[in-house]
Amino acid sequence: MGRFDPLYARLPVWAQHGAVSAYGVYWHWLRFGPGYARYLKEYAERERFSCQEWQAWQQARLRGLLRVAVTQIPYYQRAWSREEKAAAWAGRLEALPRLEKEPLRAGPEAFLRADQRPKPRLVFHTSGSTGTPIASLWTVQEVRHSLALREARSARWAGVSFNMPRATFSGRLVESDPESRGPFYRLNLIERQAYLSAFHLRRETAPLYLEALRRHRVQWLTGYAVSYYLLAKFILEQGLKVTPLKALITTSEKTTPGMRRVMEQAYGCRVYEEYSTVENALFASECEHGRLHLSPDVAVVEILRPDGTACAPGEVGEVVATCLMRESQLLIRYRIGDLAMWDPEPCPCDRAMPVLKEVVGRIEDVVVGPDGRRMVRFHGIFVDQPHVREGQIIQETLNRIRVKVVPSNGYGPADVQEIIHRVQQRLGPQVEVLVESVADLPRTAAGKFQAVISRLSEQGLAEAERTGLV
Repeated sequence: MGRFDPLYARLPVWAQHGAVSAYGVYWHWLRFGPGYARYLKEYAERERFSCQEWQAWQQARLRGLLRVAVTQIPYYQRAWSREEKAAAWAGRLEALPRLEKEPLRAGPEAFLRADQRPKPRLVFHTSGSTGTPIASLWTVQEVRHSLALREARSARWAGVSFNMPRATFSGRLVESDPESRGPFYRLNLIERQAYLSAFHLRRETAPLYLEALRRHRVQWLTGYAVSYYLLAKFILEQGLKVTPLKALITTSEKTTPGMRRVMEQAYGCRVYEEYSTVENALFASECEHGRLHLSPDVAVVEILRPDGTACAPGEVGEVVATCLMRESQLLIRYRIGDLAMWDPEPCPCDRAMPVLKEVVGRIEDVVVGPDGRRMVRFHGIFVDQPHVREGQIIQETLNRIRVKVVPSNGYGPADVQEIIHRVQQRLGPQVEVLVESVADLPRTAAGKFQAVISRLSEQGLAEAERTGLV
């Protein structure tokens, strides 16, 4: 609610519920207002396109947006060479340079169309977990497109709907008192949506979260994967009872197989993963067969090697997206910072939509070994460690790893030695491993924490490679 947050924080709980519901009236109009029903129908119909129909649709859409970039977007007019502008006019995406995040972070308005000035202009910010937040500028119709897409290809694929009562873990600070004894949610009555606080989740508060689900007859869950995973662990540890649920759709963070097993056991329903960005640069969702399909009408997605060539199926590479769904703030060959791989196997659901075999992790999550190996998903060392509630890997130098652990009951010297063993098993015995117990891990303003942090600068790493240290 932005500028009203200080006033909201002073309200009693009952009035905060009212304030959230009042805001929910506007939010509901914004997302489900005029145009939404038509967009929903279109996304549902395109879902059954053949490969040829998708290719034709993408090419026509891409050609139009690239010409808009050349004629109406200040950044591309300034940054692209004459040859690159000619390539864009001809629809040759592969001839265009990849877009870094820094220009968008420094000047988001430079990516807006000069021939459009829609009002209101809506601003959404990335979480800033890997740098200064980026301002993503949206039109009202783009917001409605986004929700129609999620209803058609995420909620409905999971057998649920935004019309059903749901609960959401997100970055909203619904309870501003860090010492609060609850409740740890606020209710948007208009959409029958319980906003859960990602900032108060502890072993002793877990029962209050489940009480909110029961009281408001929540039928499905969506939001931060890690928050739902932590709550699931508390549920299993304490043997808590969960109200019957139809589905959990995770967002924002990668859902690992281990997390999925824990959550499905705790919540008694199937877990579906959703992969997107705040900028809506791309969108992927799990079908009924558990395969992660990219939506071709949202983006042209490339998975590239460091030299810019396309990766083969099953080969890990950098995700680069050209957004087709949004047409006011254009993102062309945008480096979103993720690593992924294509799945060569067709899906039994028969949708002719590309399948991601795995979203491996973020580029910023890479750990570098003394011999130059680069590893992602390094926080997998915490898998099957029952006495570790949360863990964080910090690479301080090529030869020193600091591991911060939030312990649970039973944590002791054997767990510390197992962590050291797992790190050195991956990086070599010469790597110093410092294991540190902490009460909690710092969160961003959106309630997230980074599982892996690298203190290595690219400049320092390049120098090490040049001198033979790597």
